[in-house]
Order: sequence, then C-alpha cells, then structure tokens
Amino acid sequence: MRDIYLDFNASTPVAPEVAEIMRHALETGHGNPSSSHWAGVPARQMVEEARTRVADLLGCSPREIVFTSGGSEANNHALKGVFFASGKGQPHFITSSAAHPAIVAPLRFLESLGARVTWLPVDGTGLVDPDDLRRAITPKTVLVTIMHANNETGTIQPIAECAAIARELGVRFHTDAAQSVGKIPTRADDVGVDMLTMAGHKFHTPKGVGALFIRDGLRLEPFVHGAGHESSRRAGIESAM
Repeated sequence: MRDIYLDFNASTPVAPEVAEIMRHALETGHGNPSSSHWAGVPARQMVEEARTRVADLLGCSPREIVFTSGGSEANNHALKGVFFASGKGQPHFITSSAAHPAIVAPLRFLESLGARVTWLPVDGTGLVDPDDLRRAITPKTVLVTIMHANNETGTIQPIAECAAIARELGVRFHTDAAQSVGKIPTRADDVGVDMLTMAGHKFHTPKGVGALFIRDGLRLEPFVHGAGHESSRRAGIESAM
C-alpha cells in the first residue's frame, strides 16, 4: 500500500520547483553574498531575489524582510528584540492562552528577566475576544503577539481587528503566521501587523528556512550580534540556497 502524507500542518514536502532552484543555488551560489567579487555578486543576487519574492507575498518592501532559520527563531527575534529595545522596567507583553510553544517559551524566559505577560483567555473554539485585548493593554505594554492560525485546531484569529486595537493604543503587534502564509491572505497592511513570522517548511520549502517581516521604523535589538548582515538585525553569512 502506498503511503499518503496528510500532516501538512507539521511540515510540507519540498515542491519540485523549489528543489530545482535549490539545486541551481547549490551549484552556482558558492560565493559569499557579502563579497563584491565575481563569485559573491551572483550569490547576493540570489539572496535579494528571494527576499523580493517573500516581500511580494506579504505586500511589503524587501528591506522589511529578515531571513531566519525558521519560525521559532523569527518568534524569538520579535519577542526578545522588543524586550531588549524597550527601555522599560517590567515591559508588558500580551498573548493568548493558546499560543504556540515558540511563543510561550520565549515569554517565560523574558518573565525571568522581569517582563510581565498577560495570557488572554480563548473561547470554546479557541478565539481571543478583541475586547479582552483592549482591556489588557496598559501604558507598559510593549507588544501584543497572537498566532494567526492555530496549528492544532485551525482556529483563525481576528488579527486585523486585534492589530487595529493595538495600533489605536500605540502598541506594536506581532503575529505568528507560520500556519497561514501561503494558505490564506497574509498581506502585511491588510492584517495590520508590525511583525509577522513565516516558516518555509509549512509551504513547500526545506526545513530550516524562515523569515520575519519587520515594519519599517520598528526598533529591535539584533537577534545575532556580529557583522551587519540582514540590515544589521541577524549577523552571519546569508545562505544563497
């Protein structure tokens, strides 16, 4: 009997066209994308072409896309970057009680460093009540992070409505859209978020590939310190694969 794979919420197969592009990159993109010589320039072009394609998917500028090793790193970058850049004593974060472990674990870590976290309740279908969010925001709130589509239940949160409340009250908004990008509309301006997490292996890329949308003007502490790669947000030689 032939196996039939249906666990696409966990991970998807690599699409043939993606594999072909990877093969080309592996064979030709051996230069350092930060080098200006004949081998580095094509590698840089591959990286920036990929960045442009991701930006087109989200309807944003390529300079607002930072490549990561996956969704978990992108979530960590968003949460820790805001925490360390906030300059506030006991900065306040808001999330839902149905958040993914890649949100819960970083927030628990930040609590150990002095952050305060409000865990919004969800109803019987897993939905957050936007009115609960409005009531939870305080002058010390630095970030709201609510998952767009839940990986276990499929619940799709009212992100645009929640993000509008946060924006009205002067608070930044992040969504983990790992389960929704490529499946339902996730254009950055339409959902109204300041940061958005993507995980490539949820929509037919290899594992270990992700991105974080960071809206222009948002100040974050770099996730990896070093040279000025990824607009000085994540040091390390970029992968042209």
